[in-house]
Amino acid sequence: MKTLLIKNAQVVNRGQIRAADVLVKNGRIEKIAGTIDAPADQEINAEGLHLLPGIIDDQVHFREPGLTHKAEIYTEAKAAVAGGVTSFMEMPNTKPPAISQGKLQEKYDRAAAVSVGNYSFFMGAANDNLEEVLRTDPKTVCGVKIFMGSSTGNMLVDDARTLEALFAKTPMLIATHCEDEATVRANEARYREQFGEDIPVEYHPIIRDVEACYKSSSFAVELAKKHNTRLHILHISTAKELDLFRNDIPLAEKRITSELCVHHLYFNSEQYATLGTQIKCNPAIKGPEQQAALLPALLDNRLDIIATDHAPHTWAEKQNTYFGAPSGVPLVQHSLNVMLEYYHQGKISLERIVEKMSHAVADCFLIEGRGYIDEGNWADLVLVDLNKEWTVSKDNLLYKCGWSPFEGHTFRGQVQSTIVSGHLAYHHGQFDESKKGERMRFTR
Repeated sequence: MKTLLIKNAQVVNRGQIRAADVLVKNGRIEKIAGTIDAPADQEINAEGLHLLPGIIDDQVHFREPGLTHKAEIYTEAKAAVAGGVTSFMEMPNTKPPAISQGKLQEKYDRAAAVSVGNYSFFMGAANDNLEEVLRTDPKTVCGVKIFMGSSTGNMLVDDARTLEALFAKTPMLIATHCEDEATVRANEARYREQFGEDIPVEYHPIIRDVEACYKSSSFAVELAKKHNTRLHILHISTAKELDLFRNDIPLAEKRITSELCVHHLYFNSEQYATLGTQIKCNPAIKGPEQQAALLPALLDNRLDIIATDHAPHTWAEKQNTYFGAPSGVPLVQHSLNVMLEYYHQGKISLERIVEKMSHAVADCFLIEGRGYIDEGNWADLVLVDLNKEWTVSKDNLLYKCGWSPFEGHTFRGQVQSTIVSGHLAYHHGQFDESKKGERMRFTR
């Protein structure tokens, strides 16, 4: 593998920013010092740029297999890397779903062949696959995903005995989508009576409301406390749920952790009027009062990490009426940009963005050798020009679905280069796909 020397960077790592050179050799960070004079196959002058650890996104839907008209591992991994995401953890609700060891392995094999980013895949839980779940290797798989709410195919786990067994017996991290199905169905029935099948999309956060989220999340927390399960609750979207999480102990000591997704932070229900089903997702984007509670909770560590829940659908699918338009938003190419917008507004520091998008994700999932710019770690690195302005357009979108709710928006801050496991995978708008990403490993 080529050696790479990054000169004159502002290195953001472990709560500090310092000027340094970084030497990469054999895929890993060989040396970090004020000045490094060493021969290298490639050299980047990073004067005026900030060097961040690669973002690790713990929740994406890349739609392969079975839904590749929307997205595929190849295209979405490229979009991720262009946005500074060097590693991703992908969800099991594909067609067929990854609810057996065989189907899970097929996804790993596919990623090894086509993904420019590092990868891991969740094992999916269903009402009838407990034995398959228990065979999952904690050292080579990021976790087990339980949908405690509406989902694709045979993946809604709503049997109480199954849930009890999963929380009692699963020896690794369980990640949950928490929305109470009965509450959602009752709300749907109420508004169907009023509007029929064409419910205005503005009612989405009323149908998938605060109580639906809290009832399910609190039940998951109750189960986890009962069985001392390692629980990670995905995409928190309400102020009420924040009381379920602690911030009085370090992340390394937590058995129950939480995630904030960028769309719940960035959008609120007032934008359904202009964006409509583009921002229809589950859990729903809710009112300004719910949105306003999320950033303070991230900053005080009740919310532990930032992710995307990247979930693309075609533009045509999104143009359907309320029940016909699928839930999900393409986001993985722009998550760092969203957070840099808050940085430029003075609402979060660069060091805290790195903590929540890289360090804390590595710590939460016990990822081996990633998430920090440390000597000996894998070289997952992102060079960013914090002041470069650029406008999102169809010409620079890399999602297979070809659209984004950010189209026309000008961001300040642009990824210049992305290094994935020591390989310069993306540089000034161009990809080098001669080397694929690595399968992530875990120190459990």
